[in-house]
Amino acid sequence: MKLKGRGIGKGVVEGVVIVSRRPLSFLGGVDPETGIITDAESDIKGESIKGKILAFPRGKGSTVGSYVIYALAKGGNGPKALIVQDAETIVTVGAIISGIPLVTGIDIKKLKTGMRVRVNAETGEVEIIGEGNL
Repeated sequence: MKLKGRGIGKGVVEGVVIVSRRPLSFLGGVDPETGIITDAESDIKGESIKGKILAFPRGKGSTVGSYVIYALAKGGNGPKALIVQDAETIVTVGAIISGIPLVTGIDIKKLKTGMRVRVNAETGEVEIIGEGNL
């Protein structure tokens, strides 16, 4: 199944998706040295986003979140791609400066943690390619 949204940036990647049903703050909500979610309000607290495709409804919090996304990517602890239902400026800038493919405008309710997906930031498509588990 293919989901159509709006691509931002460049790149096509495949991987396992991890889905947060709650908004995510990168500043104070993700450890840039490990890629582990630390936000006490997050439904994926304790999970690692390193090397995964992270899907969430929208970002929240400080503009420094863009730099945290950059630090995650440059330290090798970031996600392969981002799928954000409603990407705001903080997440969008973070993805762009980090070279992380981003697709926005996707109904994340159609995604489940553990699915294998292909994210195409150039066409704005997210393709579900498997129903596997983490």
